[in-house]
Amino acid sequence: MIAPFPFSAIVGQDDMKRAMILTAIEPGLGGVLVFGDRGTGKSTAVRALAALLPPIRMVSGSPTNAEHPADTPDWAPPPSDEIIERPTPVVDLPLGVTEDRVTGALDIERALTLGEKAFQPGLLARANRGYLYIDEVNLLEDHIVDLLLDVAQSGENVVEREGLSIRHPARFVLVGSGNPEEGELRPQLLDRFGLSVEVRSPSDIEERIEVVRRRDAYERDTAAFMEIWQAEDARIRSAILAARETLRNIATPEDTLRDCATLCIAIGADGLRGELTLLRAARALAAYEGTAAVSREHLAQVAPLALSHRLRRDPLDEAGSATRIARAMTEVWG
Repeated sequence: MIAPFPFSAIVGQDDMKRAMILTAIEPGLGGVLVFGDRGTGKSTAVRALAALLPPIRMVSGSPTNAEHPADTPDWAPPPSDEIIERPTPVVDLPLGVTEDRVTGALDIERALTLGEKAFQPGLLARANRGYLYIDEVNLLEDHIVDLLLDVAQSGENVVEREGLSIRHPARFVLVGSGNPEEGELRPQLLDRFGLSVEVRSPSDIEERIEVVRRRDAYERDTAAFMEIWQAEDARIRSAILAARETLRNIATPEDTLRDCATLCIAIGADGLRGELTLLRAARALAAYEGTAAVSREHLAQVAPLALSHRLRRDPLDEAGSATRIARAMTEVWG
């Protein structure tokens, strides 16, 4: 099996990489939506980050990647005492997938051959404690997206049909990608994603050449290429793990809360999800940078990620979302 492309070797796309890192530090952010051109490294970044993170410890054979035998659901086979390590799971959710395939359903084979009513876990069980990646999320059926967002927020999958009443943990980072030219997500679904990033193909010739050079080197001699970037990936991994440990201790000054509220009012964000996401993302960034408190500088760095997809459309304003947010920050913060 070929090793995933190193996360630190991805050229450019700084906003996308920052958003991925923040979700690795604070899974409660609500996932990342990446919209942009094909071939800009969206799926590469997801798999690279998952490979960069330390392996998860889990009960051998657990259908939900349970960390301890006591966490094994009662519908699953008796837990093993063996604890193994496996890479952080990345589960792809294909277009046209059925609800049963996502949530799990009655195991028809066991029902017909043994006469037993048993549960066959779905993709949500496999993605527990990892990443659920949806390419072309804007083309996914609305009821499937609604289901995924509800489960991602609650952290639990509930299946009650066909005489089954099943619950199991489903804590994962939801990453959706798509091309806006092929359709847009409904506004209420956009709002449920924590962070949003727009990626574009690089226009600088030297940057494009560097992308091709690195990809070619990776494909020609994967082992040698991985060794070159091993130290930088290890540095990012250490910073993520340290940030996870210090996240709860990051101070949030009263002025920071006021900055969050005034900015969200200025851009016309509905509800309070914008403020909460902005604060969580800024706190995760502060932890990643090793600072003790959230500052306005942290808010300014993550504001485009947390708020760009919450802007109300203004037909009289042709500026991009990042420009509008930067303008709002200048107006309300000075």
